[in-house]
Amino acid sequence: MTNSVSAPSVHPGGGRVVVAVSRPDFAADASVGQLWTIPLPDGSPRRLTRGFHDGSPRFSPDGEVLAFLRSWPGKAPQLHIMDGSGGEPQVITDRLLGVEDFDWSADGRAICFSSREPAEGRYGTIEGVGAGAEDPRLITGWRYQANGVGYVTDRRSQLFIVDVPAVDAEPAVEPVGRAAASRSSDVPFSAVPIPRQLTTDDADHAAPRWAADGRTILFTASLHEDADSDLRADIFSIPAKGGFPRQLSGLAAGVRFSAMAGTQSADGQWLYYVAADMGPSGTDFLAAHYGVWVAPVADPEDVRRLSDALTTDFTENGDRLITYGADGVLALDRSRGGTRVLAFSPHGEPRILAEGRFVATALDSAADVVVICYSDPTSFGDVAVVTGGELARRSDFSAGFRAEAGIIPMQEFSTKAGDGYPVHGWVLLPQGPGPHPVLVNIHGGPFAQYGWGLFDEAQVYASAGYAVLMCNPRGSAGYGFDHGRSIREAMGTVDFHDVMSYLEGALAAFSELDGARLGVMGGSYGGYLTAWTISQDHRFKAAIVERGFLDPETFTGTSDIGWYFSSEYTGTDPDRVRAQSPMAQASEVRTPTLVIHSEQDLRCPLEQGQRYYAQLRRNGVDAELLIFPGENHELSRSGTPHHRKQRFEHILRWWNKYLPVQTVQTPR
Repeated sequence: MTNSVSAPSVHPGGGRVVVAVSRPDFAADASVGQLWTIPLPDGSPRRLTRGFHDGSPRFSPDGEVLAFLRSWPGKAPQLHIMDGSGGEPQVITDRLLGVEDFDWSADGRAICFSSREPAEGRYGTIEGVGAGAEDPRLITGWRYQANGVGYVTDRRSQLFIVDVPAVDAEPAVEPVGRAAASRSSDVPFSAVPIPRQLTTDDADHAAPRWAADGRTILFTASLHEDADSDLRADIFSIPAKGGFPRQLSGLAAGVRFSAMAGTQSADGQWLYYVAADMGPSGTDFLAAHYGVWVAPVADPEDVRRLSDALTTDFTENGDRLITYGADGVLALDRSRGGTRVLAFSPHGEPRILAEGRFVATALDSAADVVVICYSDPTSFGDVAVVTGGELARRSDFSAGFRAEAGIIPMQEFSTKAGDGYPVHGWVLLPQGPGPHPVLVNIHGGPFAQYGWGLFDEAQVYASAGYAVLMCNPRGSAGYGFDHGRSIREAMGTVDFHDVMSYLEGALAAFSELDGARLGVMGGSYGGYLTAWTISQDHRFKAAIVERGFLDPETFTGTSDIGWYFSSEYTGTDPDRVRAQSPMAQASEVRTPTLVIHSEQDLRCPLEQGQRYYAQLRRNGVDAELLIFPGENHELSRSGTPHHRKQRFEHILRWWNKYLPVQTVQTPR
């Protein structure tokens, strides 16, 4: 199984970096992980902690203390601190629903954090009242649930500040006997510092960041009057001592920003954030290219966009800009399946610090050292120093996987669609002379992309003897605004033709591919386009439709994003919506189809897969429905190890039934 690497934390002196390395563990049937420290500029990684699941490391401003989140089986993640060079951690929060995000104050004496605050009577706030015995929920708006979370209106994320004790402080001991009797009942015992709650609004407060002056905290929230009916979110500040929030973004008339985390420059003069304008409706998110914006702290209305609106895109990694130098920030731009590391300042054009055949997932900087966590064709996740426009790798956490399983190389391949439009992607060829059966993989999103990172799905299928095709058709991210927006109210048109053109181009270019033995598969939007493809083209021997967006009409009332996603992508005209609906085309399907879904999927709800499966069976198609209990839309990425392994086993079983190879391997 694979390792993943968290966002890095570079020591303020620049001499080392700490990351969290996580891996699926079959014995625990969970993802486990610990913190690792890596000396810079070079050195060997060393395990720093031994918790069950440690993550989100962050050094204090002086580097003396390291804060991180730790969770245990069945327990919510809590904030811990330890000596910056290692030692016994101490827990400093005991939030019922755990800590989500946090940031250090400039003086290192306090930490602000966000945590979901449960409503009275829910989520275990009353002993003996479980979820099934709670009072009914009265729903009056659109935004009441979220995939992977569940109901959100009765557990809003609020902001808190906790004073940080000394790492060598004596542990708190609960008084007993005479000491307990003499203790005031007005001051209940607490083994951890008692935080101060800063916000109480009926909204989620995300991405808390201290301002450079240490007196205010920046955060992101939807506090406007019609927040329930649009996608707008703005940057706010609130005094650390308490008070009312002050809006810092979206102040210009007619602007409906969807903003991510705000960050002040190190000198405290500039406010940066990543945002996109959601248009007059407030829901025009489709292919929105989130850009980097800057404004003087003293005049937040004087805001300017620093990145090009048509070519750069910070959607995937815009929730944490990193301060760089006195007045600048760093950001990650996804481009053609890779990443560009960009440095911004209030003056001049952005500078490219590195770009190439890698997918950066996070970065940090201190003392002129820039460190990124990334994947590439040989690694699921590693750490590198950015130097001279190149990446200098400082870890090799995928070495064990390469030694045990080996890696099938990715071959970049481009072709042209019927209208001459370029289609870019990758081909993976299994070992042996061929001809090999072919699996066309379609990514989700649709505003997402396949990239240069090592992809476990493709490796499993190629290792089992299948050639794998992965392309980024129109509608994908990473190729500019027009590319991403081209399928608006036209799903199943140019995107479908791009995928089919890529298949035909690859069959012509690679003699190792068997054009008579084809399969097609995808999840989420990839499930949509797979279901659409087999209703339009009958050359495939079999298909797999996973967690699919299959019926725009019912999606509107069941998905956590249905209230805006369907109308923006497929429109609102009933005839045009049905013309883009795989469910409406299901009667045309002849291809044997495995439908995979998860019970707790709120993004593409289970009913989408159930109804599609029933329609196929009613039409006489050989179809199976595979349902995973306890999992949500992220099954293939963060489901339990046993479920992820079983998913691969069923997928390979299905392909071996309709596209048999000499030896089908079970993933390790």
